[in-house]
Amino acid sequence: MITDMEKYIDIGVNLTGNSFKKDVAQVVARAQQVNVEHLIITGTNVEHSEKAVLLAEQYESVCFATVGLHPHHASDYSSTLDSELRDMLSHESVVAVGECGLDFNRNYSTRNEQIHAFEAQLEIAIDTQKPLFLHQRDAHEDFIAIIKSCRSDLNQIVAHCFTGNIEEVNEYVLLDMHIGVTGWICDERRGQSLQRAVKHIPLDRIMLETDAPYLLPRDAPQKPVEKNRNEPRYLPHIAKSVAKYMEVDEAKLITAAFENSCDFFKIAK
Repeated sequence: MITDMEKYIDIGVNLTGNSFKKDVAQVVARAQQVNVEHLIITGTNVEHSEKAVLLAEQYESVCFATVGLHPHHASDYSSTLDSELRDMLSHESVVAVGECGLDFNRNYSTRNEQIHAFEAQLEIAIDTQKPLFLHQRDAHEDFIAIIKSCRSDLNQIVAHCFTGNIEEVNEYVLLDMHIGVTGWICDERRGQSLQRAVKHIPLDRIMLETDAPYLLPRDAPQKPVEKNRNEPRYLPHIAKSVAKYMEVDEAKLITAAFENSCDFFKIAK
């Protein structure tokens, strides 16, 4: 049985986009009502990283920000952008470098551009010793090879919005990475591989996220406020599914994910 003492951190919320333009305050309030105590707002380019920092400052001690360049925008990488990211990382509310990584599914930027931007942001993470908030889609082999080449110099790493298989989980765990799981696990059609894989995630490496406004759980218990829009208030429902497929006690899973997230992002418990 889950009590009012259970606490959550949503480690991946795209709160800076148009989907939340009209009701950010209400979204944060609804999250707090179900004990989602903290939101990590994802920075995906300079503009959205700046907005994430501003929101984190506005909702001090509730919201925090990541700062980075998503692989979709990798063609924008430059020495000027590099300096801008480094400047933003000095803000107290900024807790990680990212979202960065590789996405060979869409290839909005070329593979070479993506690799260049990813490696440049790994250098920033090494220089600042900030944790890394990473994205990977259809690029596992290159992604792993790049991380392996500098893993000993990096601080902590989370594979955000993990949707992969058992083999990928095992490789991430060998690299001492954390793994963020979303409502993808609630999808009876696309989530089967993830449902099998989560059993292989150690409890001290699991974290929870919505990736809102994306990935609304297909079995969400309440109708979304905006059509098809996910938001942090669904995180307790996601936790229930993760515990089920990990075959662990729900309260134990929730506590582990909260503590892992606090330690990873250096947030006071």
